[in-house]
Amino acid sequence: MSQYKDASFLQLTIRFGAGFLVLFSIVKVGLKVLRTGSFDQMIIEYFGPETWYKFLIQILLGSLFYGLFMAGYYKFIKK
Repeated sequence: MSQYKDASFLQLTIRFGAGFLVLFSIVKVGLKVLRTGSFDQMIIEYFGPETWYKFLIQILLGSLFYGLFMAGYYKFIKK
């Protein structure tokens, strides 16, 4: 049997979500640095006193939805 079929749905959701969280955070920060051309500007836009929660919510929600989708796919759809 597949390693995904044997794992619990919650365990798969956490595994996929955590991987996406790390990768998506790195890509999002890296692209902002490239777009603005400045590490300091990225810090101001993503981690400023008024904006850090927006960045955090986007990353966490994206990871949650990705984790749920992929866990559902591997657990119930893929044969």
